[in-house]
Amino acid sequence: MDFQAFKTAVAKQFERMQRHTLLRATVDKDALWATYLDSFPPGTNELFRERRRYDCSSCRQFIRAVGDVVAIIDGKLETIWDVRISGFQPTTDALAALVRDAPVENIFLHYERTAGADKTFEEMSERVHTWHHFFVNILEKHVKPRSQIPTALAEPRDLRNVLIRGLGEISVDAIDTVLDLISQNSLYRGEEHKFAVTAFKRLKAQFEGLPADQQKLFGWTTETPASVAKIRNTSIGTLLVDLSEGRDLNSAVGRFEALVAPANYKRPSALISKGMIEQAKAKLVEMGLSSSLERRHATLEDITINNILFADRAAREVINGDVFDELTAATASTPKDLDKIQEVPIERFLAEILPRAQSLELLLENRHASKLVSLIAPVDPTAGGLFKWNNNFSWSYIGELADSIRERVKKAGGNVTGDLCCRLSWSNFDDLDLHMHEPGGAHIYFGHKRSDATGGRLDVDMNAGSGQTREPVENIFYGDRGKMREGVYTLSVHQYTRRESTDIGFEVEIDYLGTLHRFAYAKPMRQGETVNVAKLDYSHSAGLELTESLPRSSGSRDLWGLPSKSFHRVTTVMMSPNHWDGQGVGNRHFFFMLDGCKNDGSARGFFNEFLKSELDPHRKVFEVVGSKMKVPDADNQLSGIGFSSTQKNTLVCRVKGSFTRTIKIVF
Repeated sequence: MDFQAFKTAVAKQFERMQRHTLLRATVDKDALWATYLDSFPPGTNELFRERRRYDCSSCRQFIRAVGDVVAIIDGKLETIWDVRISGFQPTTDALAALVRDAPVENIFLHYERTAGADKTFEEMSERVHTWHHFFVNILEKHVKPRSQIPTALAEPRDLRNVLIRGLGEISVDAIDTVLDLISQNSLYRGEEHKFAVTAFKRLKAQFEGLPADQQKLFGWTTETPASVAKIRNTSIGTLLVDLSEGRDLNSAVGRFEALVAPANYKRPSALISKGMIEQAKAKLVEMGLSSSLERRHATLEDITINNILFADRAAREVINGDVFDELTAATASTPKDLDKIQEVPIERFLAEILPRAQSLELLLENRHASKLVSLIAPVDPTAGGLFKWNNNFSWSYIGELADSIRERVKKAGGNVTGDLCCRLSWSNFDDLDLHMHEPGGAHIYFGHKRSDATGGRLDVDMNAGSGQTREPVENIFYGDRGKMREGVYTLSVHQYTRRESTDIGFEVEIDYLGTLHRFAYAKPMRQGETVNVAKLDYSHSAGLELTESLPRSSGSRDLWGLPSKSFHRVTTVMMSPNHWDGQGVGNRHFFFMLDGCKNDGSARGFFNEFLKSELDPHRKVFEVVGSKMKVPDADNQLSGIGFSSTQKNTLVCRVKGSFTRTIKIVF
């Protein structure tokens, strides 16, 4: 048998495994060596002088050092013995089976850069004989001084073990309850735990979706922040475990508050009790609304021509079955310079242009990402009216709100209503800082958060000290432009602490009196690097002008299945349901539903502000119910982009009718 081929195959397998995380199975070293010796077929490992042919100290040292090494590749456990080699297959199969059946309890570390000895030489009477042995080179990342190995093994082992224990002990219901309490602002500084609890929920779903053999390996190759892996051993973990074990909600939250809250802390919102839930259920039954809460994506078949302002030919056939005369649209090329097209206020567009249009196409832009919206309908078509208006339709913007940087700042407690707001967002654990250098020399940043000269203020500063969230934001705002000094303001972003090399870059919004300028920086930032975002020239008479800036956010993005920076067919134009049939309940929204647009996230079936006033006493219950009862995914849906009548915005639209033109609708 060719032992040199055997050792080479094992070395190649080890090299392949080193591209992944190396782990160590808990196998008795002596049992491993004995299995090796005893697995050779009869007659293949006979005595050679004083010992058996393949019984040598070098191979024994190798097997004891790395014979128990495993790696998880494509979700499956592999050993260094997973090789196909003629003559030695019984041996590799026996060793692989022994190692694979053993539990994995540590990462792999070794105190030398090699294991085994490549070859040794023996001088015989007539020649020098070369003996081949198992041998591998070990990458430096797997090598530590012998004295440091126990400590280096302990941290990842303990991190993984507490993660697995938490995944087993903490229930999905408990996780959802805590997330509900955080969204209700019912937990002391609960928002600080939102990232960890949400990330743990994702891990829980992954874990429970695996077969039992893969659950045993879970956590060894998952890159999990310590705040998530060790969540069971934190204050919020105490609450999660208490709820999972069936402790009463008020008692469990009380224990949590005793750990973290000051003695004089008063919860801003009451917890929802079982009694409150029963009362809310009883009110729904009394009003005949029991089936109204279950919601789904609306389709063209659900609406009538009375609900819409425009439908193209294909949509009209679905809505009313060919009752419209077929119209022939004129054709024209797309204007090359969109800056020179005519601006049309939305009211004029609705009154004069839309009634004569045969087809519409709109230019989907990156800045529309926060405007994605879906129309929502009841599952039960006979359900009673749940809302303040006289139909049972609702709507849900992306992220269940307008999930823009503005909304993230708002959720973090920042001011989003100032005359000038400068918002920074990024997507990893780095500590980026927003800076504003004002005319006159004042400097707003984390070390000097307020300018006495202008009233400008930094009110949100995230990921300082340690990485706490992957959705961080910062915000500098000026509440009253009348107090701002005239001159040039310089806005910049500084990389204070670099912690990651993934999800690099940042986005900045400059919002002046509702006019939004958005910038994206997609490059990695070095430690200590500063990137100038924009220079803002302000005067009381002319307002704000951007004189220098980064390029505007312009790369194409996928927005609910549609590429941005492209024109897309509008199937229907409609008001929000609270303004159908001549009603006027609350703010108007203008919806442009798009062909092929599909909500790829979670949509909320209703919001408390939609509900009838009779349900106001039960708002806390319905806030939780609304957050739990998400609309299921659907291929057939009415989704597109929406614009509120209370916010300034623009939309480029290509209109085809008796003649074709491209206009900019101004909201």
